[in-house]
Amino acid sequence: MPPKKRNSGTTQSKELKSAESASPDKKESPKLTLSAKKHRDKDAEFVTLCKSLHVTDLVCDRAWTLWKTVQDSMNEIADSEKRVWGACLFVSGADMDVACFTLTQVLKEVSLNVKQFVDLVRKLDVNLDTISTKVNSALTRLEKKYNVTLALYQRFEKTCKKIFALVSDDHVSFPRERETMRSCWTMFLLAKGRALQMEDDLVISFQLLLCTLESFIKRCPPDLLQPHYKSAISKIQSLPTRTSRRNQSKAKFRPPEPEVDLQLLKTLCEENECNTEEVKNVYQTSFLTFLDSLDFSRSSDFPQANDLNQQYEEHYLKSRDVDGRLFFDGDETVLVPKIEISQVERTPKKNLPDEDVLIPPQTPIRAAMTSIQQLKGDLTSSGDQPSTNLATYFKNCTVDPTQAVLKRLETLGQAFSQRFGQAVGPRCVVLGWQRFKLGVRLYYKVMEAMLKSEEKRLSVQNFSKLLNDSTFHTSLLACALEVVMATYGESSFKTGGYNHGGGDPVETDVCFPWILDVVNLAAFDFYKVIESFIKAEPTLSKDIVKHLETCENLIMERIAWRTDSSLFELLRQEHEGGAAEQVETPASFSQPLQHNHTAADLYLSPMRPGQRVLPPESPATPSSQAASQPPSQPSGQTPRHPKSNSLSLFYKKLYRLAYTRLKILCSYLLSSHPELEPIIWTLFQHTLQHEHELMRDRHLDQLMMSAMYAICKVKSVDLRFKTIVTAYKNMPNTNQETFKHVLITEGHYDSIIVFYNQVFMQKLKTNILQYASTRPPTLSPIPQIPRSPYKFPNSPLRVPGSNNVYISPLKSPRMSPGIMTPRSRMLVSIGESFGLSNRFQKINQMVNSSDRSLKRSLDLGSTPKPLKRLRFDVDGQDEADGSKSGGDSTLIQKLAEMSSTRSRMQEQKMKEDAESRKK
Repeated sequence: MPPKKRNSGTTQSKELKSAESASPDKKESPKLTLSAKKHRDKDAEFVTLCKSLHVTDLVCDRAWTLWKTVQDSMNEIADSEKRVWGACLFVSGADMDVACFTLTQVLKEVSLNVKQFVDLVRKLDVNLDTISTKVNSALTRLEKKYNVTLALYQRFEKTCKKIFALVSDDHVSFPRERETMRSCWTMFLLAKGRALQMEDDLVISFQLLLCTLESFIKRCPPDLLQPHYKSAISKIQSLPTRTSRRNQSKAKFRPPEPEVDLQLLKTLCEENECNTEEVKNVYQTSFLTFLDSLDFSRSSDFPQANDLNQQYEEHYLKSRDVDGRLFFDGDETVLVPKIEISQVERTPKKNLPDEDVLIPPQTPIRAAMTSIQQLKGDLTSSGDQPSTNLATYFKNCTVDPTQAVLKRLETLGQAFSQRFGQAVGPRCVVLGWQRFKLGVRLYYKVMEAMLKSEEKRLSVQNFSKLLNDSTFHTSLLACALEVVMATYGESSFKTGGYNHGGGDPVETDVCFPWILDVVNLAAFDFYKVIESFIKAEPTLSKDIVKHLETCENLIMERIAWRTDSSLFELLRQEHEGGAAEQVETPASFSQPLQHNHTAADLYLSPMRPGQRVLPPESPATPSSQAASQPPSQPSGQTPRHPKSNSLSLFYKKLYRLAYTRLKILCSYLLSSHPELEPIIWTLFQHTLQHEHELMRDRHLDQLMMSAMYAICKVKSVDLRFKTIVTAYKNMPNTNQETFKHVLITEGHYDSIIVFYNQVFMQKLKTNILQYASTRPPTLSPIPQIPRSPYKFPNSPLRVPGSNNVYISPLKSPRMSPGIMTPRSRMLVSIGESFGLSNRFQKINQMVNSSDRSLKRSLDLGSTPKPLKRLRFDVDGQDEADGSKSGGDSTLIQKLAEMSSTRSRMQEQKMKEDAESRKK
């Protein structure tokens, strides 16, 4: 029997009635209804809306005041008044932490979907003081949770079509299957809500969805299932038939049903490209506990739909957000307009000789599963223990670090898994251990690569000082764990997970810098390992490299400037060494950001390269023992702190980051005053170098905006702070707390305007006024900004000696070249059947020849249709269209395409070179 049909007409009045006492986490709403007499001064329709949402008098007053402010500030209001009122009520309720209504109830009243409503709320922040950081944080979490649930439902619907025999998009047809699916979806929502504190964790939520599907499939009658799944659960159906509840007492004894059908679970995981072992662990640690709470784990019956519905209703009313059941109903409040479904990026068709195959869409779930699969594949050869080579490095040390390494891993593993469970869900400690073990394997792999590189550079094998440095090991492990967390999507900056401001961080947020707190590591120490880590692990994906680069930028922007940071001690030592020895001279700005520093240099010795570091490939000298011995102090000289490698490199990168962000902001605001950019940069750079105390517990961008306002003020350019911060919000990787929550004095925070008037201007008034004089300060050189500080390992690389030929290494033999097909370039798959050697010779002749006659001869006639992928077979068959043709003529067509592509690349490069020379 399929589950009983739930009463889809759950009335609005029932929701509203239950809502008043549903949330234990927020202030309870008074039971009294709104007094019409008390709100005579307000619009009658507004009061009616307040009554329908059961808001309190206080929320009503607050929302009306907010509405009047918005009305006065906005020139015109595009949306209807009722919709703006709904947004004002949401903002007021969230700001006052008063539980009156759910987000779905508001959406129903104002006839908006989630995306439209979120956009409307953000538009209210006209004067930049309407939406508090508290409300913005709540809005961001709601939006992220909605996006995750939407992605999960899209996959659920797609998967059900493969499972059930009579599934249709028509909600009226096949009611039996639809009600089974409805109960399955409701049960999943309930499981996610109970098992996870982080309901926006896409990967674990998806694994719970597969667990829920498994529990329903094995209880389904065979006639409801597709043959593939019918055969997978045949052993389950061979059990004695299910008896009705009425005859249960008379039923014969039957053996208990197995807790999980591994074969069925494996089938589901293979269909969805998910790791079976991980899903099994989620089933055993989290899902079984949930089933036991429903008294369902040993039952062969479907759960009662009404029971599931009632329990989810209670959870939804407590969470105060979106009713996830509406996804199944196709409700307008949770639907996304078709134009906006751009996150599902479709890749081009790949034509095989036998049939056309469309590469599956790159949905959020598919992207996550692919990233996890690639990470695990890259670590296949790495073990949970040091490899033979790494163990040899340990044994070559004066003091063998092996036991210290193992003990440290045990301690940090306990801390990581426990904190992971606290953040994600109480039953997720085992999953935390899984993540940690992956991180350990990556940690060992990268450490070995680093040591091999150091051995080649320094011609030494004794790295005792480095390998007995606890900070180095902790930093390297933290970086490996951050890579794992980012791969699983649990540490992501795309949804604003990082808390930039001074408010209380979200308890369920494991986004960076969460890992630093878990392993008790200073951000400045973590920064030292990032670049070496990226260089030592060439299999890192482009997204992960960008993620680590973002972590590095966050450290330079704010985290490294916290009061307890070791950065301030280094700066103190640097300035005590003499005024002439600056952390980084402006003269070096125009030089490329190239250096020979490795992790060993940054962790072991503070000295500058001229005093200690050898260039690559140089022969070993006594100084090359620096990796295992501390530097000595020259005799007859007063001991003094040597200049710091790590501080010098930090400031070089800081200046480049600061100027890059300033340049973006200037392009938004001062395109008509280009002469101001170098002046603003000079003041900005002076502040960072000589007034670095202004950065203590503050953000780099706060100084940038203040410097821009100050220079515009003395140069009589009308630019208000409101305009600056409005433009700033449109910059990448920004957060409104940066300008709304600025440290003024110890423990006191206010807006960027108050900071400028009371702190920045008071400290730099004399310097700022110099720019208005006839003899202004000398301008600071402009830093040379590389396209990216890091070379992405899988990006196309130019072949040495040629400006025209680029190669892109195949990341893994597990990936088909067809999957990697770029959208605007052609891919030649080398390694497959290619044909005769003279074809290679013709390619070389065309590419290397300065005579363009061959190219012109190839370009004659009609231009062949661009191919998505090139492949040459011995028999002359062209994979792109499945046709047979002469080998040479097919080759000439394809060479013509390559030649055309090459010409476009040359033209693009010439344009870029011309632009760079102009700059």
